[in-house]
Amino acid sequence: MRKKIAAGNWKMNTDPNFGENFIKNLENRPFPDDVLVILGVPYVSLLSMSNTAKKVAIAGQNCHQEDKGAYTGEISASMLSSVGCGYVILGHSERRQYFNETDDLILSKIHKAFENNLEVIYCCGEPLEVREEGSHEAYVGKQLEDSICKLDKDQLSKVVIAYEPIWAIGTGKTASPEQAQSMHANIRKVIENNFDRECAEAISILYGGSVKPANAKEIFSQPDVDGGLVGGASLKEDSFYDIIQSF
Repeated sequence: MRKKIAAGNWKMNTDPNFGENFIKNLENRPFPDDVLVILGVPYVSLLSMSNTAKKVAIAGQNCHQEDKGAYTGEISASMLSSVGCGYVILGHSERRQYFNETDDLILSKIHKAFENNLEVIYCCGEPLEVREEGSHEAYVGKQLEDSICKLDKDQLSKVVIAYEPIWAIGTGKTASPEQAQSMHANIRKVIENNFDRECAEAISILYGGSVKPANAKEIFSQPDVDGGLVGGASLKEDSFYDIIQSF
């Protein structure tokens, strides 16, 4: 049975004091037994939040493709692992857009994450112009085929896919439940075509595009949507908790 996942991505927001208080308050509430909760937090908060968390898994928001070296300002997968991270977010649209990350580069980071016992939240998704011209399924399919479809089955089992329609990130726009379901089904089909049906049915696919309490339940109710990668709403304890309860 696929994992139900509520994942938050705090991006470049908050500090360690905020993070520690957030995790303590959140974990004082009852969690559904069948929902995995993950928080991707700034590097400065990873250690303190990992030490504090008992029910929430902690994720890095990126890692470098090399083990170590003269890469000022970067962070390695081994560093993330050493401070208690279990996951790392890779391929986020903001990394692709602002830092020119390619599918080849992202794939090399995925391999480095695996070498350091990290599971991967792999992000994919299309910009507005691609959606409007109707080539969004082919666009996302190519992202998958140029990256995670080059893994073996054992490696794929350590990947969670997050579909992010770029036009719906931080804009207040959200893909309709039908649009989300259609793309998630397409992603699952790509995985089946490149691996097999068992792999396709086993992998969790999250929706990431302005998820909030008001729309989470309807989106998560779609048969191929296994949860969300949540941006702004994950910074508000009540909102994120409501999303956790939306399955």
